[in-house]
Amino acid sequence: MKGSTVNLNLHNVSVEDEREVILKDITFDFKPGKIYVLIGRTGSGKTSLMRTIAGLIEPTDGEIYLGEERLDEVPIWQRGIAMVYQQFINYPQRTVLNNVEFPLLRSGISKADAKVQALAMLEKVGLTEFKDRKPSQLSGGQQQRVAIARALVRNTRVILLDEPLMNLDYKLREQLREEFRILFKTTSNSVTIYATTEPSESLFLGDELLVMRQGRIIQHGKPNYVFENPSTIDVAQIVNDPPMSILDGEIKGGRVNIDGSINFEVPNHLKSQPDGKYKIGMRASEVILGGNMSNSEEGSVSLAEVSGSETLLYVKLRIGEVVLQLEGIHDYHIGQRVVISIAPERIFLFNMDSTLCAAPGN
Repeated sequence: MKGSTVNLNLHNVSVEDEREVILKDITFDFKPGKIYVLIGRTGSGKTSLMRTIAGLIEPTDGEIYLGEERLDEVPIWQRGIAMVYQQFINYPQRTVLNNVEFPLLRSGISKADAKVQALAMLEKVGLTEFKDRKPSQLSGGQQQRVAIARALVRNTRVILLDEPLMNLDYKLREQLREEFRILFKTTSNSVTIYATTEPSESLFLGDELLVMRQGRIIQHGKPNYVFENPSTIDVAQIVNDPPMSILDGEIKGGRVNIDGSINFEVPNHLKSQPDGKYKIGMRASEVILGGNMSNSEEGSVSLAEVSGSETLLYVKLRIGEVVLQLEGIHDYHIGQRVVISIAPERIFLFNMDSTLCAAPGN
């Protein structure tokens, strides 16, 4: 399965059992040399899609092609697809070098050539000095590098990475994101598919973003485009961390009214929208603490959560709940009264059926 680069094509791939639909009508063309990021909540179908491509799950309908070859008719052991999981799956009794050599030796490469290729890959992932250690003697990040090196050294045409940074601490995850993007872009001409639940990770790593929900791809495109133009409320909440706050509102007579409490002039990007009832979306980073104008509302703190160097403030209003993302660490207690303001020029407008009508900057 090594050699020239080819596309991976899925045509109406579905996976169902007696209890549920796991994947439904997945059609997509994955091209080599790009990083495709699957993003969705736990249970959205990301892992199931990867396992179906790898042959660990048999589709109940549809076809999978790797180039001209019907991949879903090829036995698992002959597909030559590399898959990296959340867990650090390495051979504990083997050294780092032996771990990376192993798939090469199994493919029939000589011991001497396997060692040369494995050492070159270890240099690329920054593990040359650890080549004689056992995995148990490495940190979590180093162990995951070993797993990545073993996947990349095989020069397979498809690499599947199922939340490989999930079990690492926040600081190490940020460091490895940068390293992995450089590594994948400079080392691999494979089709690379990376699954995550983390919006920041998906925006940073992906050349193409595939948003998944309930076993379906509900939007795909360039990461920045999807982030700025989420097609539905589901997409908007999946690609934002914390999820976008949504409140009921209305446009009437040139003004935006949110549940009769917050009221302001229609901003420029909404002027072409007809009067009617809508869903109003706001990112946490764009909800403002304080204010005493018509676009403000008083509420009570329901949760204050420190995340890294930021504080997420959940504020319960009469009209619903919104989340604020504040720089720095702040001390708020549950029930504390605060005033929040909405930035009219930064709101998203969705139909009552949750479809995007207008986004800031459009």
